[in-house]
Amino acid sequence: MTTEQRIPILQIGKCLLVTIQVDLEDHTALALQDDLTARIEEVGAHGVLIEISALQIVDSFIGRTIAGISGIARVLGAATVVVGMQPAVAITLVELGLSLEGVRTALNVERGMAILSEAAAAESGDAV
Repeated sequence: MTTEQRIPILQIGKCLLVTIQVDLEDHTALALQDDLTARIEEVGAHGVLIEISALQIVDSFIGRTIAGISGIARVLGAATVVVGMQPAVAITLVELGLSLEGVRTALNVERGMAILSEAAAAESGDAV
């Protein structure tokens, strides 16, 4: 009997933080999409930060799933930022023709959180 691997989702204020520490298999990526969608709705998240620095490989399915997560989050009112993408992963995504349209990226968690803060301030009409 195998147990399905789940990716932890942490809450920081009105943001959700997902740190992917293992190469994703398709079923794990789909479970993450479902879990994250439920958590966004449950906590009324304004932002989602997906940290992928540990990923060495991102295939077209995983790339589309990340883009799908971003789209779902946007419909639910949460901005998404993907951080920590390795250069080899970025090159692979470009070679596969995946632009991750609508997915904001940042080099690190600190910058990603700043982007989410700016997006939340703009959404509420506050000056940053």
